[in-house]
Amino acid sequence: TVLDDHSRYALCLKACSDEGGATVQRHLTSVFRRYGMPIRILADNGSPWGADGEHPYTVLNVWLMRLGIMVSHSRPSHPQTLGKEERFHKTLKAELLKYCRGMALEECQERFELWREVYNCERPHESLGMQVPAARYQVSPRSFPEVLPSIEYGPNDYVRKVQQDGKIFYHNREYPISKAFRGQYVALRLTTFDDVFDVFFCNQKISQLDLRNHN
Repeated sequence: TVLDDHSRYALCLKACSDEGGATVQRHLTSVFRRYGMPIRILADNGSPWGADGEHPYTVLNVWLMRLGIMVSHSRPSHPQTLGKEERFHKTLKAELLKYCRGMALEECQERFELWREVYNCERPHESLGMQVPAARYQVSPRSFPEVLPSIEYGPNDYVRKVQQDGKIFYHNREYPISKAFRGQYVALRLTTFDDVFDVFFCNQKISQLDLRNHN
């Protein structure tokens, strides 16, 4: 499911056989082509979104960053951070999902589309002044690029390629970044502290290197 934060408009409601990164990316691509791209996505902490201590980034995160979309995560064990989405799921389960058990995905999807139309265009919401989500929703002006934009860094950046093990080399020493970025180029930018660098991928800070504490 994908819900617009401002209007509560349901952009995506798909019956899927799995929740893997490739499946999510395919459906997000369809959403972005139809509705444009958001500035930010607020997601939970499960796969394929990441955000746990050992895997803060995933291949899906990297793809979204390449598109200029920031990814935020709800606080662990605090579902209220995604309150609008949780409320949407509660209504979805009560009115639709419990009647779809045992159905083929194609049949589920047919019912999903009918329900989404009612939710977006017929059901008034108290939080919207009894308007329907479609009355508040606006398509994003940020169109989806069929070819990923090139990555550009500044002339004062130290650009390094992330190796297959998720590490980069700087001054003949290895520093861990994340395996999600393997094969990609990141930029090291000096901070106000000597030998401390912020690490950027595209326009987003993903890490910090403190050369003073690296053995």
